[in-house]
Amino acid sequence: MSMKVNLERRLRALKLVRALKKEYPFPKSELVHQTPFQFVVAVMLSAQCTDKLVNKVTEKLFRKYKTAADFAVLKPQELATQIASVSFFRNKAKAVVGTAHIIAARYKGRVPRDENALQECPGIGYKTAHVIVGELFDHWPGIPTDTHVKRFARKFDLTDNTDLKKISKDLEALIPQKDWKYVNNGLVLYGRYICKARKHDCSDHLLTKAWPPAGNRWPRT
Repeated sequence: MSMKVNLERRLRALKLVRALKKEYPFPKSELVHQTPFQFVVAVMLSAQCTDKLVNKVTEKLFRKYKTAADFAVLKPQELATQIASVSFFRNKAKAVVGTAHIIAARYKGRVPRDENALQECPGIGYKTAHVIVGELFDHWPGIPTDTHVKRFARKFDLTDNTDLKKISKDLEALIPQKDWKYVNNGLVLYGRYICKARKHDCSDHLLTKAWPPAGNRWPRT
């Protein structure tokens, strides 16, 4: 990639982040939880699933289970029956119980602040780990990329990649680390409530005004 393209993307990314910071000065996840480990569970369940559905499932689930120790005593199939509405519920149940065992035993039930430690748990990859440490500890060692972030990174021509982790690395190279906290939750909220994935006229939207060519770019999610 030419130095000119890199510079154009960096300047564009900075402009978009300025707009996001103004629109969402305190961006937060919409996953409902009362304890840190409940948030870990909610994020794990939210993969390829809407937050709205996850919140519906966890409303009842979280009345019974609050800590890693609570989830660690469950059998995966027992948890699976209680989260059957979410996608890939059997695999997610195994991952949640496995992660609960690790956090209960290795970290005395406390969710680690270290994103690398979290990625040693089943079902927790780069994106999930960075969402967790960002939300729970306001610690942003990386930019998590989900479907919303991927869509806007391509819509605004900030990456040539489709792999989520590669997109994260591209964005991290363009945006100062002090602003990483605004990217994921900001773009999730923006994509959820303002600029949805279906093709529409978005010329009057905040971010499209910052870079008008995006109004004609509709990458597949």
